[in-house]
Amino acid sequence: MTYFTRSENPMEIKGWRSPAVLLMIMAGAMQLSFAAWWNLMNNFAVQELSFTGREIGIQQSIREIPGFLSFAAIYLLLLMREQTLAYVSLLLLGIGVAATGYFPSVWGFYLTTLVMSIGFHYYETMAQSLSLQWLPKATAAASMGKIIAVGAFAQLIAYGLIFIGWKTFDLSFTTVFAVAGGLTLVVLAFLMMAFPHFKEGVAQHKKLILRKRYWLYYALTFMAGARRQIFTVFAGFLMVEKFGYDVHEVAFLFLINGAFNMVLAPKIGKLIVHFGERKALIFEYIGLFGVFASYAFVTSPELAATLYVVDHAFFAIAIAIKTYFQKIADPADIAPTAGVAFTINHIAAVFIPVIFGLVWLYSPTAVFLSGAAMALVSLALSSLIPSAPEEGHEVDWWFRRTAPTPAE
Repeated sequence: MTYFTRSENPMEIKGWRSPAVLLMIMAGAMQLSFAAWWNLMNNFAVQELSFTGREIGIQQSIREIPGFLSFAAIYLLLLMREQTLAYVSLLLLGIGVAATGYFPSVWGFYLTTLVMSIGFHYYETMAQSLSLQWLPKATAAASMGKIIAVGAFAQLIAYGLIFIGWKTFDLSFTTVFAVAGGLTLVVLAFLMMAFPHFKEGVAQHKKLILRKRYWLYYALTFMAGARRQIFTVFAGFLMVEKFGYDVHEVAFLFLINGAFNMVLAPKIGKLIVHFGERKALIFEYIGLFGVFASYAFVTSPELAATLYVVDHAFFAIAIAIKTYFQKIADPADIAPTAGVAFTINHIAAVFIPVIFGLVWLYSPTAVFLSGAAMALVSLALSSLIPSAPEEGHEVDWWFRRTAPTPAE
């Protein structure tokens, strides 16, 4: 059985060759290279290329351009299946990461970042679309939690090897980038040999879809992208630039994050199923407000590390945005909307790193206070999610309701 010789209905096949297991292994393959790249990125930029906030902002904006163009994935689906595009994306991700250390210049780093990012973002777009199509609505959040946990386990492998091996074997950036990207390519080859091609369920629209009734999903997605930039770009940069964290220390911090995700993500998925998307997201954004406000004034490297771990732990709750959309969506809209959603998610990502990179030069505090304000906007939006979202009941305008008039 290989991807090239056998076709299966995703709703019928069980066991280790099921679509859920495929999604888990793909998540692990992605994280083997991306986690290592993310671990080394800031140190590589500062120690090898002497980047400042200006260059790191430009590099991160370049990284987000493919995310902004994720809507184009729907046109690629005219040429290939979603599963095929997911595999091609993993191929580009692995090649981009493996090549990074061989181009130790500003423009070389920009180029390999672009290749890696095309693979990463188009993989993420396809993985989200396939998850929402293949996983049952009633248990999707729990299954997505397991997928995140497998990705976190792959992160642990990447971070653990870097933490142990960086000083012990005096590893170079070039070696680690090459090995990490190569591992993703090896797992990709296994996936193509071990899993069949899964047939599509509901035929997906092969055009861009923007529906007025999805506006709250779009707004939540946009704000999630803006909040993510404050964490991914500037919280990590804070650890290296202000507190002087070395590669193995950043790896240890990421190792803790991966361990938390591996343990907590499945539980968070189950809690979202139990409590619902609205309560889960309200909890997340209240917590994020406190985290970003604390980042703004932190002076202790230990406290900064604690905030970084707590901040990262909140990411798994973003499952609730995806399952909210799954419950309100027309099934044929899932693939095109996944591309549109990633584009919306990255609108802020294209300009925030550059603009806030310049702000960083004058006031890192202002960058994180802006993140706290973003958390409050997201909190207000999440309160509009109905307790039982479904098609035709996408928004709960709770503040417009009036008390019933007492019967006379």
